[in-house]
Amino acid sequence: MTTLRKAIFSGLMATMFSSGHVLANSTDLISLYERAVDYDADIAAAQAGYRAEQTNEDLALSTLLPQLNASANVGHTNGNSELNDDDSYNTTRYEVSLTQPLFNLPNWYDLNASELNSSRAQAVYLAAQQELMLDVATAYFGVLRAEENLIAAKALETAVKRQYEQAKEQFDVGLIAITDVHEARASFDDAMTSRIRGEGELTIAIEALTRLTGQYAPKLHTLKADFPIAIDETQSVEDWVNAAFQNNLNIKAAEFGLKSLEASLKADKSGHYPTLNLSANYENTDFDNFSPRDNVREETSLFLNLNLPLYSGGNTQATARQSRHLVEQASHLLASAKRAAQIQTRTEYINLRTNIQTVEALKQNIVSRESALEATREGYKVGTRNIVEVLDAERNYFTALRDYANARFDFVESSLRIRASAGTLSAQDLDALNKWLAPAQP
Repeated sequence: MTTLRKAIFSGLMATMFSSGHVLANSTDLISLYERAVDYDADIAAAQAGYRAEQTNEDLALSTLLPQLNASANVGHTNGNSELNDDDSYNTTRYEVSLTQPLFNLPNWYDLNASELNSSRAQAVYLAAQQELMLDVATAYFGVLRAEENLIAAKALETAVKRQYEQAKEQFDVGLIAITDVHEARASFDDAMTSRIRGEGELTIAIEALTRLTGQYAPKLHTLKADFPIAIDETQSVEDWVNAAFQNNLNIKAAEFGLKSLEASLKADKSGHYPTLNLSANYENTDFDNFSPRDNVREETSLFLNLNLPLYSGGNTQATARQSRHLVEQASHLLASAKRAAQIQTRTEYINLRTNIQTVEALKQNIVSRESALEATREGYKVGTRNIVEVLDAERNYFTALRDYANARFDFVESSLRIRASAGTLSAQDLDALNKWLAPAQP
């Protein structure tokens, strides 16, 4: 099979080198994930959104902190009066004012909503990271899966071609009927079609991985044969579901979104509440050549401002009503996120257990199919089996090899998805999986 693997790549890479830069060396999962982190636009967008929400916290906090302003102006006044024909003078004024909100419930609620929005954006950012981990791992094993499928298709094509050539030779010497040759040719054509389809699927799988990383990486590390297909039996499906309810990032984002809208509703409902501000002001005015002499005036003031909104054309009630509907919407979205996480977690748990049993069954099936193939070939040699049975046995054997490889990849992907659903998937999980990958044999 290693010879077939080399033949496959030598044919495919010639067409891909011309369309983009190709990583020359064998590549593992972690290195590709690190490339994807730097390349992926969704991660960058989620990170920018998180930073924007953090900045929004500062904006909301600023409405509760002191506001300090300074102003200065220079003017000239020129006028006439009955008492003084020359009423002309210059004015220089400096002013500093300080305002400190003392009681403003809407602004406090807005600050709370901004903090919760920041937490929601962080959950969205972390969820985007987990989604990228899943996407890269799925695309990575998608390439390995396509490779194994193509190897099996190539091996089947080679075996069936050999049977077809033998059938033609036997027909030429009168040992078999022409129908056996037609059967062998039909099987060969079918195998060749599967091989062509497999080549296309491998190219598409590599393109899917390239979309995430920005670079071709055709030579991937493969999954070791002794990779353990097992789960922690001490963790039941309910343990996984409970972990999902507590840690699932989609649920976390929905929870923070709901709490933020509840805080915004409180801010809107408190629009009728009074506000109280403390203000201090210092003013210095210099009158130059004012009424036959210069004059300087200084003024300092300190006062409390109480404002009580009475009616704003129904704006406060309408805004609160709108926020109430948004809270109701967010509540339904949270319930939907919990249900989705529960179903997904249970589904992946079932997939894990099913995949474990499937891998064991297919492993034994390979042994059985190989024995059946050898027996059928021997029977064909002595005339107790016909060529159709040999071709079927060939196909069954290589299908078993393909299905076994796919079942192992299914288990790996399910083990990552259930961690993502439970909210625990991290780069450490990819690193642990990466230790079970090894460079492909040349």
